[in-house]
Amino acid sequence: MVHHQQVRFLDRTTPPHIGTLILLIGVPALSMNVFLPSLPGMTAYFETEYSVMQLSVSLYLAVSAVLQLLVGPIADRMGRRPVILWGFGGFLLATLGCLLAPTAEIFLTFRMAQAVIVVGMVLSRAVVRDMVPQDEAASMIGWITMGMALVPMAAPVLGGLLDQVFGWKANFLIQLLLGAAVLGLAWADLGETAHRTSASFAQQIREYPELLGSRRFWGYALAAAFASGAFFAYLGGAPYVGSEIFGLTPAMLGIYFGAPAVGYGIGNGLSGHYSARFGINTMILAGAWLTLAGLLVSVLLFALGFESPLVFFGFMTFVGIGNGLILPNATSGLLSVRPHLAGTASGLGGAVMIGGGAALSATAGSLLTPERGAWPLLWLMVGTSALALLCIIYVKRRERQIGAV
Repeated sequence: MVHHQQVRFLDRTTPPHIGTLILLIGVPALSMNVFLPSLPGMTAYFETEYSVMQLSVSLYLAVSAVLQLLVGPIADRMGRRPVILWGFGGFLLATLGCLLAPTAEIFLTFRMAQAVIVVGMVLSRAVVRDMVPQDEAASMIGWITMGMALVPMAAPVLGGLLDQVFGWKANFLIQLLLGAAVLGLAWADLGETAHRTSASFAQQIREYPELLGSRRFWGYALAAAFASGAFFAYLGGAPYVGSEIFGLTPAMLGIYFGAPAVGYGIGNGLSGHYSARFGINTMILAGAWLTLAGLLVSVLLFALGFESPLVFFGFMTFVGIGNGLILPNATSGLLSVRPHLAGTASGLGGAVMIGGGAALSATAGSLLTPERGAWPLLWLMVGTSALALLCIIYVKRRERQIGAV
């Protein structure tokens, strides 16, 4: 049951301030890619191959996906506050290990351990659902996750500047400092919001079938996964399209590449303003239609011979807007299917999104060749967007059949 409770900033006897929740998501988003400009320097420092250092991305995502399956049940049993505090503490130790690692193997071990910071991403959403009803939660999640659009775009720029001035270790030092600051803020402001269950961890894991058997949970989870999958496919294929197909310089590619992030910010803003008014299903449906329509117009223009960076990247703004409308609302929906399992649902839903997104990102990269141009990526994104639309149509039809809210 959701209870409205007054929020007082820096009073851990009350629920956390929205600014604290934004920062709990911001640090994991920063940690994911702030160091990417440093990979060449790190490769030289550890005297290894570039492909080895690239594992710092894929292994991190893989561990994050697994941890999301475990974090939710643990937090449903122990509460949100202790899991977040211990998770951030573990992140600080892992980051210190990255800074002091003498070999690439030890560095990668600590880099995988850094994935424990995913607790901030998973549980901030669960905290919101603890605090407010479903439609209001979608609005609040929309504001919180807007930081996930801005931070990943700004982080590599920050990382590149830090690397140029201070070297690659500065990117991990900034993670250490920000992680410590947010840990202190969470300690002071993050009041417990969950009604802890008396079930053991094993019993919590056994409750997964309750979610797995819910058609509405899968409808929301897959709508979010396919929608975000289009964006992950873009991440995997757009750099190749920009540099190899259109011959863009790195500077120009960076400018064009941010188009979905602009759209994502717009979509999240719309979710924040209108989800409580129109309901989550209407917002998800609108986002799915916008995404698919924008991509189909791009395909049509390409077929008519208007193949240009402006057309390709410009219409990717619709992917960002669609994700901004779909993700916070679908997340609120999957958290609301079984409110007493909100943490478990957040973790399972997140794992589905990250795991599917990583697979689509790799698929996009493998399909692209100079001869095929941007077509494989466009059709892959059209396909995943169409599947997201079908998922939310199914949820709405299911809602009419059973009279669910």
